[in-house]
Amino acid sequence: MSTLFPADLLHRWRQQILARYGQWLKRRLPAAASVVLQNRRLFIFPSRSGGLFLVVLALLLLLAINYQSNLVYGLAFWLFTVFIVAVHFTHANLMGLRVSAGSVESVYAGQLARCTLTLDCSSRHRAHTALKFSWPESSCWVSVPAQGRVSITLERRVIARGWYQPPRVKVESWYPLGLLRCWSFIELDWSGLGWPKPEQPSVTTHLASAGHGARWHQQGGDDLTGFRDYREGDPLHRVSWRSFARQQPLQVRQFSTPQSDDMWLSWDQFETGTQEQRLSWLCWLAIRRDASGQAYGLRLPNVVIQPGTGDRHRMRVLRELALFGEVETPS
Repeated sequence: MSTLFPADLLHRWRQQILARYGQWLKRRLPAAASVVLQNRRLFIFPSRSGGLFLVVLALLLLLAINYQSNLVYGLAFWLFTVFIVAVHFTHANLMGLRVSAGSVESVYAGQLARCTLTLDCSSRHRAHTALKFSWPESSCWVSVPAQGRVSITLERRVIARGWYQPPRVKVESWYPLGLLRCWSFIELDWSGLGWPKPEQPSVTTHLASAGHGARWHQQGGDDLTGFRDYREGDPLHRVSWRSFARQQPLQVRQFSTPQSDDMWLSWDQFETGTQEQRLSWLCWLAIRRDASGQAYGLRLPNVVIQPGTGDRHRMRVLRELALFGEVETPS
């Protein structure tokens, strides 16, 4: 117990420090759709190379004082001047850069979402060189020319369904000599939508049509209805290789599944399963129905979407599944 207690105490202290640091950053760097990096938002400190540079500079100064060598004095002061000039250039490399929130990709839970940033340089004579934008899972190096605009993309894994907000973006610069590191955290006002992770139902489902009920067993396969001539783009696993081996024309097997014209995907069609499992199953069924080109509707508690087809209908169904039990707008 005596060995575990200090580690647990240090962990709690670390969490408290990080929480207070995050609150301080929110107050100092509030979220916005577009951010211009100014003095208040920039932090600068010597890098590892810069720290070693200062140690060597201090040793040179001690050497000059000990031996009263004007040459060593001159070298030490010249190197110190280089360091001061590097502070100015490293800070100026981020100064005035405008970072704007772009599009945030909607993906299924568990996938990587691509988030776009737009970088603008308003200066006519100075570019922003060798900048690093990073998240824990993604990073990108970019240079923005004078009076130019550049778009970059960072990826972030979506953990759960519903609205998600990308974390703070860290931008860093070591330009031009690598002696100093200038950085800032950018909190952008943007959000994306995570759809439920599609999973094939492991149980028999009951799909209700507009006029009557129909049983659909997920464990079974489709029924073979005949053959047709091969067309470019047909899946190779449906090609009848046996007939092709008998020197017959290349043909493709056709399948069909008995189902009604307007199929309803209903919350009550599952006899078991948690809320998240049912949403994942309905998501998988919606994707499958959309790929087949057949009309389908959705029935959730307090939500009814009439049968339809097309991309807009699919996006509406996925949105309702993603926001089931949540608010309609991101917090």
